[in-house]
Amino acid sequence: MLDPYLIDVKNLSKQFGGKPAVQNISLQVKRGEIFGFLGPNGSGKTTTIRMLCGLLTPDSGEGTCLGYNIFREPRKIKRLIGYVPQAFSLYQDLTVRENLEFVARVYDFQDYEERTQQIMSELGLTPYQNSLAARLSGGWKQRLSLGAALIHEPQLLLLDEPTAGVDPKARRDFWSEISKLTTRGISSLVSTHYMEEAERCNRVAYIVFGRMMAEGTIPDIIKDVGLITWEGTGNQLATLAKEIEDKSGVEQVVIWGNTLRVCGTEASKLEAVIRQFTTLRWSQVPTSLEEVFIHLVSEREAAHVE
Repeated sequence: MLDPYLIDVKNLSKQFGGKPAVQNISLQVKRGEIFGFLGPNGSGKTTTIRMLCGLLTPDSGEGTCLGYNIFREPRKIKRLIGYVPQAFSLYQDLTVRENLEFVARVYDFQDYEERTQQIMSELGLTPYQNSLAARLSGGWKQRLSLGAALIHEPQLLLLDEPTAGVDPKARRDFWSEISKLTTRGISSLVSTHYMEEAERCNRVAYIVFGRMMAEGTIPDIIKDVGLITWEGTGNQLATLAKEIEDKSGVEQVVIWGNTLRVCGTEASKLEAVIRQFTTLRWSQVPTSLEEVFIHLVSEREAAHVE
């Protein structure tokens, strides 16, 4: 029977220069899912991904990736995964075709030309096959990186903020390709700090200051955090926001279009606050993923300072 988890690690930790980058991270990624790995910049996402794919050795912990021990068998793991780093890492002075053919030959493809043509066709790269990588837009560079990661038909993709710095249409198209890959049995772990991208994932984990803060489906995470949100409509929202944000029980106040959103975890205190502002029409609304993660970051920042 196949192990249901492609990634199964416990208590991974890594330090650089005596400073902890990742602390006791445990993670399980199931076969056939898109797993979102979220967190602010500098939270430890890249370090974790590099430990999973064998580019970094953890200081402590245990676990497997694709059934192989991440400490003892990193070379076997590297042969079976596709890794797309945040920064473009292919050859800028080679064409799209030349880059893909080079990667295919590294993986000992005898029919490397045919495999290259297939990948270019699947990802819409054929019209750009003779273009230098340096002249591609950010979105097409990332698509080329994805093509290189898929050349050897991996079981698992590790994507480190693959859409950072690309335009909204390119981001949407890139995610459409990731979704298509799941129908072919290719699972993905994708790091991102875009909330709308997280909502495309089957499950997500959120990391702050190198520590795991939440893991599960988005509805479960929102429910577990217990953040309550009220929305007010009316006039003078900017003025009222300043008055509300200092009230007891209020954690977040944000103007969202023509509404004012107020969040907190203590229902009675929050209701007492909104009752003071009768010029607004209030209604309780579902808490957004962004509001949950801002709450988690604030919570962790407070603990980090202490």
